[in-house]
Amino acid sequence: MPTSQAEKAKRFQALHDSPGAFVIPNPWDAGTARILAGLGFEALTTTSAGLAFALGRRDGDGSVTREDALENARAIVDATDLPVAADLENGYGDSPEAAAETVRLAAEAGLVGASIEDATGDRQNPIYDFGQAVERVAAAAEAARALPFPFMFVARAENFLHGRPDLDDTIRRLLAFEEAGADVLYAPGLAKAEEIRAVCSAVGKPVNVVMGLKSASLSVADLSSLGVKRISLGSSLARAAWTGFVRAAREIREHGTFAFGEEILSFADVSAMIGGTRSGGR
Repeated sequence: MPTSQAEKAKRFQALHDSPGAFVIPNPWDAGTARILAGLGFEALTTTSAGLAFALGRRDGDGSVTREDALENARAIVDATDLPVAADLENGYGDSPEAAAETVRLAAEAGLVGASIEDATGDRQNPIYDFGQAVERVAAAAEAARALPFPFMFVARAENFLHGRPDLDDTIRRLLAFEEAGADVLYAPGLAKAEEIRAVCSAVGKPVNVVMGLKSASLSVADLSSLGVKRISLGSSLARAAWTGFVRAAREIREHGTFAFGEEILSFADVSAMIGGTRSGGR
C-alpha cells in the first residue's frame, strides 16, 4: 500500500530532527525520481531549472508556470514512496497571498515541503524589499502551519545568486524569516566554509545548502561539521545529464564516432533502476 502523505511528512520532519546532515537530491521527472529512490536517498526535492531545461525553456523568467511546476511535482510524488518537497521559485506571485496559495496548492499536489525565495524575477530589482520579503514568508509559513500534517517550509534568501554577496543582509533576512515561521533556512550561492558556518551559527532552524557548484567542493562530512542539516543539489544533476548528452552529440557531429557508447549505462541497467513499481529506495 502506498505511503500516506501524513506518513511521508513525519518521515521528512524526522530527517530534519536527526543528527548530522542529509542529502536531498533533485530529480526533474518521474524517471530520475525512481533512480534516486533506488539508489537509497531518503527524500527528494524538485528543481525549477531542471524542469525548465526539460521543457526547453529558461529558468527564472516566468516561462514555467505554477501549474507546470505542480504537475511535474505530482509526477515525482507518484513515482516513489519517498517524501518529496519542491522548488517553487518566488511562489509565482509578488504578494503574500500568492505565496500562501502556492503552499496550499503544493500540499494538494502531495508535497510535504517547499521553498519560496525572495527573488523577484525582475533584473532591475532582483530582490524583494526586506519588509515585503518577510510578509511573504509569514503568509507562506501560516499556510503551512494550517495543514493537517507537518509541512517543511523553506525560506530562501537569494542575495548571493543575484550579484549581492552581502552576508550581513543575508543573515538579517534569514533571521527574520525564522521569526516569521520558516522551518528551514536557505541562502543558495554560499560556497565558502566561513560563510556557511556564519549562517548556521546565527540561526536556530535547520539550514539547507546547495552543492554541485563549481566553486563549492565541501563534502557531506565537512558541511555537517559546519552545522548544515540539509544538502540539496539544485540543477547540478540535471546539468550533469545534459553534459553527457552534449558530449555524446558533439562527438557524433564533430568526429563521426560513437565511443560514448562504451561508457554509458546499458538499456538493461536503466530499465532495472527505473523499474515497474513504486520504489521507496529501501
